[in-house]
Amino acid sequence: MKNWKLKEIVVMSVLSVVFAVVYLAFLPVGKVLVGFFGPIGYDFIFGIWFIVSIIAAYIIRKPGAAFLSETIAATVEVLLGNAVGPMLIISGMIQGLGAEAGFALTRYRRYDLWTLMFAGMMAGVFSFAWGYFQSGFAALAGGYVLLMFISRVLSGALIAGVGGKALSDALAKTGVLSSFALGKEKRKKHAA
Repeated sequence: MKNWKLKEIVVMSVLSVVFAVVYLAFLPVGKVLVGFFGPIGYDFIFGIWFIVSIIAAYIIRKPGAAFLSETIAATVEVLLGNAVGPMLIISGMIQGLGAEAGFALTRYRRYDLWTLMFAGMMAGVFSFAWGYFQSGFAALAGGYVLLMFISRVLSGALIAGVGGKALSDALAKTGVLSSFALGKEKRKKHAA
């Protein structure tokens, strides 16, 4: 966290706490979807659990933002009572590493929609690889597992990538991010 400003750490932490609550709120939604569609139900909305990593990285634009925000959110979610317990922190770290990998591949220089979608997809790939071994997906039919994987990766692109950009851009329009990289970028675009 070298070269991080206090305000960046505070905003990342606040976002992480807010999304920890959002993550808990979406668990029942996932359970309903699983009731209708089986294990793939969670994969349809899994991108919601990657979104803070995309938002934090898009706003702050520094190495580590995606990983740290997702790790903090998972830790807070455990503290708030997620039944998975401490293993969830490892899942959050893996999701954050996936998103971080997406940004690292651009050397932290690109934060356009495609990069955000790619980072969301990478979070999906990393989390699915972890879930494959952790949750016993190998016992399911190969075609079904492939559909689960595709659903999770698309969810990462659309919910985390597109949704994260939309939420961040809306927040930037209010002016509260004017001293952050995203806010400065938006000001330059409006001035041009």
